[in-house]
Amino acid sequence: MTGQHARPSRLVASHKGRDVLAELRVLHTKLDACRACPNMIGPVVHGPPIDTRILLVGQAPGPHEGKIGRPFAWTAGKTLFRWFEEAVGLDEAAFRERIYMTAVARCFPGKAPGGGDRRPDPGEIARCKPFVAGEVAILQPDLVLPVGTLAIEQVFGTKGPLTDFVGEWRRIPWMQREVDVIALPHPSGASTWHRTEPGKTLLARALALVARHPALREALHR
Repeated sequence: MTGQHARPSRLVASHKGRDVLAELRVLHTKLDACRACPNMIGPVVHGPPIDTRILLVGQAPGPHEGKIGRPFAWTAGKTLFRWFEEAVGLDEAAFRERIYMTAVARCFPGKAPGGGDRRPDPGEIARCKPFVAGEVAILQPDLVLPVGTLAIEQVFGTKGPLTDFVGEWRRIPWMQREVDVIALPHPSGASTWHRTEPGKTLLARALALVARHPALREALHR
């Protein structure tokens, strides 16, 4: 892994000639109807259709998101939105209007035997992947923000410690598109990584990189 920052990509301001919201509604209808994973606990969770060039990739909904009906709706979400409000100036409402949230898996995986949320298995990840690919094809993102180890692994296609990824701006091929990627740790209250060094410094560096990105600067002026 290199520590070099990628050059900013050319930002395309709009999806000319396409009704992105209508395309996302069609995809969401198919996503809502999915019952492909017997060990997952529904309902499917996704946010509203929005036209944006920024895509956040989470791991999977927690036990509360299905009832509330939106991603990052519980404790981890409060931490995530606080990060962005302090570093970028986006409160939760503005964040949800400007940054599209997807996830490696879209239903709650249930609890792991040893406590905590179960990690989606490879089959569940594979069955959800076409929906993520569809969202990428529709939105054509310039900036991708994988949040947490599983999302980082899926976007980069490799495993490694968070210190190998967080705090850097990289340009990589993903889902048949060249994208800028800035990885973030998971904002879980059970994790101390983002509250202790070197994670605290790397998180601050990553959020500063997000604030500098052309896609984020455009989103702030919408």
